[in-house]
Amino acid sequence: MRQIILASASPRRSALLRQVGLEPVVEPSHVQEVITGTVPAEVVQELSRQKAADIAGLHRGEDVIVLGADTVVAADGRILGKPRDEEEAVRMLCLLQGRSHQVYTGVTMIDCAADDALQTFAEETDVHFYPMTEAQIRTYVATGEPMDKAGAYGIQGRFAAWVRGIDGDYNNVVGLPVARICQELFRWDANGRV
Repeated sequence: MRQIILASASPRRSALLRQVGLEPVVEPSHVQEVITGTVPAEVVQELSRQKAADIAGLHRGEDVIVLGADTVVAADGRILGKPRDEEEAVRMLCLLQGRSHQVYTGVTMIDCAADDALQTFAEETDVHFYPMTEAQIRTYVATGEPMDKAGAYGIQGRFAAWVRGIDGDYNNVVGLPVARICQELFRWDANGRV
């Protein structure tokens, strides 16, 4: 398997790649993210392309694959990113509690050795929450866990107590649909590019 460069500082994404036997080199993108749309699946693909292209530009011609990713939570088509502060985290969780919403992760893979051959896709997972009181929400927010997470919750952390179920890829909600990534890499391998 060729070297994978992860254009993200997310420890969750690195851990998910290692879980499936990939050992990424971590080179976080510091590109200024520019969103030009409002459709969640399109937004995450656009942002993942920006991040991957930023790092791929540093590795043109090298025998590496750069992987960029971006995750958002959406309720009723409205994108919820990472909360700016605790009050925004409370507002997001008040909106999500007791109902279903979607998590979208966009992934872009760029093959730097193949004239920057590119593959971009978005994965969607439906997540269903139990009802929560405002006091429960505020107690959770006070842990600090939601502050660096899209939609203000971490399914793999304390918030698991309120997740009724999911339809789709659990790892997508954590931040990276590794099974889909592996399938795409296998397809590239079949074409002699991995």
